[in-house]
Amino acid sequence: MTDINTYLWAVLNTGVLALIYAAWKTNWINKQDQGTERMILIGKSIAEGAMAFLKAEYKILSIFVILTSVLLAYKGHSEGTSWLVAVSFIVGAICSGLAGYIGMKVATKANVRTTNAAQESLGKALEIAFSGGSVMGMGVVGLGVIGLGSLFIIYEQLFQDINTVIQVISGFSLGASSIALFARVGGGIYTKAADIGADLVGKVEAGIPEDHPLNPATIADNVGDNVGDVAGMGADLFESF
Repeated sequence: MTDINTYLWAVLNTGVLALIYAAWKTNWINKQDQGTERMILIGKSIAEGAMAFLKAEYKILSIFVILTSVLLAYKGHSEGTSWLVAVSFIVGAICSGLAGYIGMKVATKANVRTTNAAQESLGKALEIAFSGGSVMGMGVVGLGVIGLGSLFIIYEQLFQDINTVIQVISGFSLGASSIALFARVGGGIYTKAADIGADLVGKVEAGIPEDHPLNPATIADNVGDNVGDVAGMGADLFESF
């Protein structure tokens, strides 16, 4: 048993290392040049729009998580398994939401810095863009390992039967899947709506490209790319992991 616990703690430490790496890369990205004042303004507008969407979405999801966890606690208690399945569900949902949040926060910072670096060289732009993606990747793995590993260590002490541990801890994956579903679908719907809006306003009405500076839907279109392809994908990857 001692050897097993040693391995489990080693696994948790790898999760912590992944998050430390993500924090280090985030700090490095923040130090990169954002470019001109206009680039900074546009990047800030996209970041504010993306975070506003995420805040509104997570506010609704928190209600869903609370109601579902109450039902899971009642079901687990009534069937003699454990109400702790609700705790697993909440932890899984929080970790999944954090994965999307971390990815979104870093992506909106890396976007404008990548654009500015591309004026210098393709290699520099790739380095910043890849670093931004690696932050979400490490965040997904780190949160998954820490969340699941911590619950396993705790439940192993509370329950003698390993089958009970597995049943209770399965709520973690359910919480992750629930957030991923809403984040992916919600972000996808917003993305497509913004994309269609930019097309209609630009190409159909004004006869300009959808990403033209004079197209008022351009910012919304870029916000949609972030919330769908970054936050939604982050939660989706966490669920798959």
